[in-house]
Amino acid sequence: MIQVEEALSVVAKNSCKMPIRKIKVSKSLGFILAEAIYSPMNMPPFRQSAMDGYAFLHSELQHLDVVSTSQAGDFSNIELAKNEAIRIFTGAFVPDHLDTVVMQEHTSRTGDALAITKMPSRFANVRNEGEQIKENELVLPKNTLINPAAIGFLACLGITEITVYAKPKIAVLVTGNELVKPGKQLPKGKIYESNSVMLEAALKGIGIKKVKIIRVKDNLKATKKAVKECLSDFDVVLVSGGISVGDYDFVKEALLSNGVEELFYKINQKPGKPLFFGKKDKKIVFALPGNPASTLTGFYVYVYPALKISMGFETIHLSKITRKITTQFENTSGKTLFLKAFFDDEKVTVLESQSSAMLNTFAKANGLICLPFDSITIEKNQEVLVIPIN
Repeated sequence: MIQVEEALSVVAKNSCKMPIRKIKVSKSLGFILAEAIYSPMNMPPFRQSAMDGYAFLHSELQHLDVVSTSQAGDFSNIELAKNEAIRIFTGAFVPDHLDTVVMQEHTSRTGDALAITKMPSRFANVRNEGEQIKENELVLPKNTLINPAAIGFLACLGITEITVYAKPKIAVLVTGNELVKPGKQLPKGKIYESNSVMLEAALKGIGIKKVKIIRVKDNLKATKKAVKECLSDFDVVLVSGGISVGDYDFVKEALLSNGVEELFYKINQKPGKPLFFGKKDKKIVFALPGNPASTLTGFYVYVYPALKISMGFETIHLSKITRKITTQFENTSGKTLFLKAFFDDEKVTVLESQSSAMLNTFAKANGLICLPFDSITIEKNQEVLVIPIN
């Protein structure tokens, strides 16, 4: 049995990035750039008007003749006299020798006669060529997370494909004879299976959509076969249940018999002590305890950073903050505790129903208090470490 920090180190050392691939920019939301991107052009590619108004050559003249119009998409590089102007619209081409745009709110017009009622400064309301970015300048560095603004920026530069780290395909293997799929009639002695939908939701929350749920009964032969198929077809295998030491817990034996190298088994923590982590080639396996609160805690603390590494993120762990605990708490277990909690800007409160089987308060929690194994008495208002989980 190892301590939490050692387990985290083992996970980080044995998780690797997915292969890189090209994808369409329009499909790249949530991916991480595997290569830096440089601009193929100036943006804007020509001098543009930043306002609806009138373009002219700046002087002391306040009465001008409107001689032409420039709409967005037009190109007319006409020359004007000092007493002339063109009607212009936002985003439209500004002829080379004109230097200023007055917004229409600061003008009055009768026919083609224009009066400037509030003279702008020279060069006002003109976006220069390359003002946003110049050709060959860095657009986005490697390891950037692609968000909607990045997609828009790349599209305005005419970029249609980028190189990113692929996202892992994940199998969630659920074990347990006692489990019934929600929506079906619940016989005596059975319970509804919730871990798969919970893990699938958590995976979607970090942008992973290729998830397959596989269910297997508690017998060794079926478990071995299911593990073999998962290792063949998926990059990451998450097993729910069957990893303890009961007579019907066959997961560890099935993993080892399929060539999975055990990197650790059992962590000095509560909940979630019987947690297995292993790998086969570049594929990784987490066997999580069957109790729902243990499963979700294991996901946040260990699976989450492994998946972040695989997707190319540089920051892999959930953030950590400190808050003052609202009550005294005793940790006599000798284990690192992860306590369901609710925090605000100053305080954090330990919630009720800390049992590893209970999700009722987990559903209300916005953080996990992490108490080290060697901390015994936590005084009221003492600062403790909190892991936000929203």
